[in-house]
Amino acid sequence: MLNIIICCTACVLMLLAVLFLPKLHVGKIKLDTYWVPVLLGAVIILCSGQTDVTAIGKALIADTAVNPLKILVLFLSMTVLSVFLDELGFFSYLASVSLKHSHGGQKRLFFSLYFIVALLTVFTSNDVIVLSFTPFICYFAKDAKIDPLPYLAAEFVAANTWSMALVIGNPTNIYIATAYGVDFLSYLAVSILPTIAAGGISLALLWLLFRKKLSAPVEGCAEQVVISDKLSLGIGVAHISVCTVMLAISSYTGIEMWLVALCAAGSLFLCTLIISAARKEKPRTLLKCVKRAPWQFIPFLLAMFVMTEALSEQGTTAKIGAFLGNDIAVLKYGGLSFLGSNIINNIPMSVFLSSMIGSANAGVGAMYATVIGSNIGAFFTPIGALAGLMWSSILSEHGIKFGYRDFLKLGVTVAIPTLVAALGVLRLVLLI
Repeated sequence: MLNIIICCTACVLMLLAVLFLPKLHVGKIKLDTYWVPVLLGAVIILCSGQTDVTAIGKALIADTAVNPLKILVLFLSMTVLSVFLDELGFFSYLASVSLKHSHGGQKRLFFSLYFIVALLTVFTSNDVIVLSFTPFICYFAKDAKIDPLPYLAAEFVAANTWSMALVIGNPTNIYIATAYGVDFLSYLAVSILPTIAAGGISLALLWLLFRKKLSAPVEGCAEQVVISDKLSLGIGVAHISVCTVMLAISSYTGIEMWLVALCAAGSLFLCTLIISAARKEKPRTLLKCVKRAPWQFIPFLLAMFVMTEALSEQGTTAKIGAFLGNDIAVLKYGGLSFLGSNIINNIPMSVFLSSMIGSANAGVGAMYATVIGSNIGAFFTPIGALAGLMWSSILSEHGIKFGYRDFLKLGVTVAIPTLVAALGVLRLVLLI
């Protein structure tokens, strides 16, 4: 019982930190606070003797798919590859090209932005795309003298819908799929049709929601983005492309996905250092890339792993899983994942639910439904995912008002129908 109280308290405090004290300033350093209550909860559990410390230590070094260290390496390595391209201006450049060819019409501009964000999210990460495109849209809308909200909503929804397509699109995908030993291509074979359905429904609903605002003319022009370091850009694109291909065939080569991603990130670092040495300059892009990497995700995921293991040892997750059962698993786990993401955030929700799925023998349908709920739940309320909190923070910095009520309106209008469509198609796919 004590473990349950500690875990629930940690999650509640995490939610309060996210809402009321998302950042902590220590001198010139800004730290996210979401991971602190979770880490304290894990430390208390370990120090109170409520769990077997030796067993948790063995689980951390065990050669299993659910090993959190492997998941961390995979996530951080892919993030580094994406952030490297962002630092070189790659994503902003692609956006500017797309916007330049809109020929002054907001309708074409809107669809161009949605599709380019969708495409880039599939092969990179939703968090990176949100962080990269949001400031660009804010600046562009100001220069073009247009309402930024339709474009910001399209960007955020596209990033958190198409992130379902590949296992690397979202840390929740990585954790859940890896926990059940689902390889890159097997995941794609099931996820692609629900993702396309969700993408089509979300785009149509966004258009219906903002079509009146998009009828106004564009009076300004897009910012011209120039990439100066084309050599580094070519190397970065080559690395992320080869890495994606190698991830796709990892089940055939026998090389685990975390090792593929780590080798790609290591190779990129080495190439960049060689280029910087040849140019006799500091590897500034690499240093910025390292600085931007989400290192605070490490204590967060490890702490969540400790708490989940502690609950599993006492049979708590098994009891909850048994209560949920394995009938209509797609609906149950998809809905619970969606709602749970907006109560405790999608990452801890995914850690807890993945353990329950195994306890209840709910099957592969429950796993994919959990993935769908964790992605689409990100645009129901700002609490649904870290990307939503970062997105809201950026809008606030640019003086754009988009409060909780506005977010919820977007969620009710777009997120719920999108969830229903994705889960419906998933059910059909699993029946084939």
